[in-house]
Amino acid sequence: MSRPCSPAFIVLMSTASLSQDFITIEPGCAEKNYWADLWRYRELFLILAWRDVSVRYKQTIIGLAWAVIRPFLTMVVFTVIFGRIAALPSGGAPYALMVFAAMLPWSLFSTALGEASNSLIGNERLISKVYFPRLIIPTATLVTAFVDFLISFVILIGLMVYYRFTPGWNIILLPVFIAMALLASLGPGLWITALNVKYRDFRYVIPFLVQFGLYVSPVGFSSSVIPERWRLLYNLNPLVGVIDGFRWSILGGTTSIYWPGFAMSAAIVGWFLWRGVTTFRRIERTFADLI
Repeated sequence: MSRPCSPAFIVLMSTASLSQDFITIEPGCAEKNYWADLWRYRELFLILAWRDVSVRYKQTIIGLAWAVIRPFLTMVVFTVIFGRIAALPSGGAPYALMVFAAMLPWSLFSTALGEASNSLIGNERLISKVYFPRLIIPTATLVTAFVDFLISFVILIGLMVYYRFTPGWNIILLPVFIAMALLASLGPGLWITALNVKYRDFRYVIPFLVQFGLYVSPVGFSSSVIPERWRLLYNLNPLVGVIDGFRWSILGGTTSIYWPGFAMSAAIVGWFLWRGVTTFRRIERTFADLI
């Protein structure tokens, strides 16, 4: 009679005729129970997420203020260059508010991508000694990026109070775009962190991609300045749809979403997520040997 796979994939057997116990490791159980194990190991997910959050700013002078300083200074620079010097349009909203509404999803994406991409290398001892679904490690890093996002969101509220700007009903859809920003980072993050185990060159690629992406994404300017014939092509960058969605939900009627381009950005986010998960799962069985 075949025995169903146990959650731990180990079956302890004892017989009346033998005085010792035998441990039988059943083949194929890891694959059959993988997605169920993501839920069974939810406590490990919480432990890893809390560890990442607690050590992120440990032994720093100003601590959590780093999550505020970086996007704030970037917002100031972009406001001066694009708003004052280049005099680009802001759609009726204060330029600083428009820029910071884009800095929030960009910071969320870039932080989550950077943390997820190096997560397996940073947990090599855990991977080589204990079984658990490895997918937990990169997904747990998203919590750190989300905590930074919540801290930075306080600045946005302060800017709204300063400019006496009241958001409209669109703000209720903000969680949708937050989830989209996290998924946009998780797909490439899974892909890169899996390849990073074998090819350590990828650790140098991520900072370059993040820096390059900051300037090709509509962070310091509105995507409405892109000529109409290029708008759809511009949305091949999935962050364009995410940023436009953030601005639309926060600034309301002062901005709009280019829906065909947004649909394309959402499709690309979905493709990267699918590709990231499949690549991760294919290479996952070799992590312990390569890392």
